[in-house]
Amino acid sequence: MDNDVQTVVKSLLGRIDELESRAALRDLVTDYCIGFDTHDWDRFISIWHQDAVWDIGPPFGSFEGHAGIRKAVVDVLYPVWRETHHLTSNLRLTFAGADRAHGTCNVDCMGATKDNVVQMISATYTDDFERRNKVWKIARRGVVIHYFNPIPGAQMTAPGSS
Repeated sequence: MDNDVQTVVKSLLGRIDELESRAALRDLVTDYCIGFDTHDWDRFISIWHQDAVWDIGPPFGSFEGHAGIRKAVVDVLYPVWRETHHLTSNLRLTFAGADRAHGTCNVDCMGATKDNVVQMISATYTDDFERRNKVWKIARRGVVIHYFNPIPGAQMTAPGSS
């Protein structure tokens, strides 16, 4: 194979890898929402590297590793929420080499606390993704909460329920 063909093949393989990586990173962002909202612990924890940091910020704090992330979910967040519905949008990914990427997205979350107060939360997630042993996961997620407000008089009820 001559040098021109090798260069073209190498370029195409790199572009294919980036496309596959983008799809994998989008799935991680989605699995965060689905895993948390459905209480699917295996799905939720599978997006994080063992030594990941989840910096939720005030008023919740920062949590390290799978044990810290579990503590955040089981001891801090789930005891407060009856249900949550996360929606992420505007995911922007940039790559810093073949095995590192950065992502930023917006999130809106509507939830109801255990005492049925409906809350609306808006935040920005900033993620550092790393591919280790050929698998992409989150190494660090920072959360900046823009607002966290009750919606007076709102109820979260399924159609047909009273």
